[in-house]
Amino acid sequence: MTEKKVYIILSDTGTLFTRCIKLFTRKPHNHASISFDPQLNEVYSFGRRKPSNPFVGGFVKENVKHDFFRKSRCIIYSISVTETQYEKMKCKIEEMEKEQRNYRYNLLGLLFILFKIPYNRKNAYFCSQFVASILHESGVLFFTKPPCLITPYDLLDEYNMHRVYEGELQLYPLVFTKKAA
Repeated sequence: MTEKKVYIILSDTGTLFTRCIKLFTRKPHNHASISFDPQLNEVYSFGRRKPSNPFVGGFVKENVKHDFFRKSRCIIYSISVTETQYEKMKCKIEEMEKEQRNYRYNLLGLLFILFKIPYNRKNAYFCSQFVASILHESGVLFFTKPPCLITPYDLLDEYNMHRVYEGELQLYPLVFTKKAA
């Protein structure tokens, strides 16, 4: 069976919202995304639907080359998955993308995570909850706590992930191109 790679991106956009989250997590990166290609052309998460508007969030296909990510720092990890797991993840995300207007950002879930109280809302996720759910539902990773309590760094704990890159997100394409050459 052929193995595929999936990429987990933890980033810090430097926004006011991210800075507030950092006060509680004390971690350098507080946004999680998932990608199916090493060039990060297909990056998915839950966050701002429009980079200029922090109040409207939901399922998003992120453009890491957009100005919104210009000053972002990141850590990118890869994880090997089976072709079946890869296809399950892709199908789930394609379904969500088709119905994206039905998905919302789970802001209340972020408040409940502070108190370690599981809080699920139908069709609502925050970024790491979304990534954890995709990994869990496809059989890639099984967490010791529910996806609604998973923080970005919980995604990396105890799993056989390979660090691909750490630094400025805007510089990653340059590093990737040099590695591929």
